[in-house]
Amino acid sequence: MQKAYLSINRIIEMFLALIFGLLVLDVSWQVFSRYLIGQSSSFTEEFARFALIWLSILGAAYLNGQRGHLSIDFLIRKLPPEQKRRRLVALEILMLLFALFIMVIGGSNLVYITLSLGQKSSALGVPLGVVYSIVPFSGLLIIFYCIHNILHPGEALD
Repeated sequence: MQKAYLSINRIIEMFLALIFGLLVLDVSWQVFSRYLIGQSSSFTEEFARFALIWLSILGAAYLNGQRGHLSIDFLIRKLPPEQKRRRLVALEILMLLFALFIMVIGGSNLVYITLSLGQKSSALGVPLGVVYSIVPFSGLLIIFYCIHNILHPGEALD
């Protein structure tokens, strides 16, 4: 499982870097075309919005796997190691359930509904279900990371 964890991390890191690079290029082109040419490209704002959605949701899933998500853990740090482990496992289970029910099941329903209705973005013409597909995908990543974190408590107990 550790090899899969490292491989998935590497792929997600490269994909997040690609999205961020495209977002920088897109916004730079938008600023250049608006102020120096006097015309704004119609697709740049919409692409930036979609790229930011993907970057933030996929980045949140990645941070969950790195245990880099926001948490208030000063009470947990004061617990004895066995109670700390049980509390951290309970938190991972809660995150797993949230990811399963809200992100995977709810996100899949959202993707299905928008694809079946044929909703498309106005400027790019991309089916909105494709844009929203990052939600269930990130939910699956969070579930994987939660299972990994439960099986490998490691640095969380330090």
